[in-house]
Amino acid sequence: MIEILIIILAYLIGSIPFALVVGKVGYGIDIREHGSGNLGGTNTFRTLGVKAGMIVTICDILKGTVAASLPFLLGADIHPLLAGACAVVGHVYPIFAKFRGGKAVATSGGVLLFASPLLFGLMLFCFFLFLFLTKYVSLSSMLTGVVTTVYSIAFGDLPLIIAVSLLTAFVIFKHRANIGRIIKRTEPKITWLNLKKKKVS
Repeated sequence: MIEILIIILAYLIGSIPFALVVGKVGYGIDIREHGSGNLGGTNTFRTLGVKAGMIVTICDILKGTVAASLPFLLGADIHPLLAGACAVVGHVYPIFAKFRGGKAVATSGGVLLFASPLLFGLMLFCFFLFLFLTKYVSLSSMLTGVVTTVYSIAFGDLPLIIAVSLLTAFVIFKHRANIGRIIKRTEPKITWLNLKKKKVS
């Protein structure tokens, strides 16, 4: 029963829509009605600015970390990567936000922060490197997933390889519309010098 409880708790933790909470409490808006409509850090950065974007991103990362740590905290015989994966599903399909959430990147990173801090560090480095080179958040997320998958295959154990591969596939699947826009060159690029808070009408 404890294993089932952990799976449910992990999903519910992942379902907490921090972008929605920050938008409504801090700015009085429903972020789903602005920008891409996505309940993730990227849309929060673009819609509400750096402060809100950082809060949401950090909280989304910690959702994965907390969920992955549940088996250790509760003394259950369940792999932390499985608990973390449930949180990722909750983030993408949150029960608290009509199953319309984010794109799995930050919460997946949070899972790796607990399961493999070294891999998480590599993930951060690759993401910001690709973001600097391409200016595309979506492309940087997908490329980072590919690199972390290759790294896990080269140095990780089987559960880590399976988990990272599935999470990367999930991230790419959730970014399929972005792939089309990148090909058509209509995908918005991040503007490093224009990260001030935008006015939301």
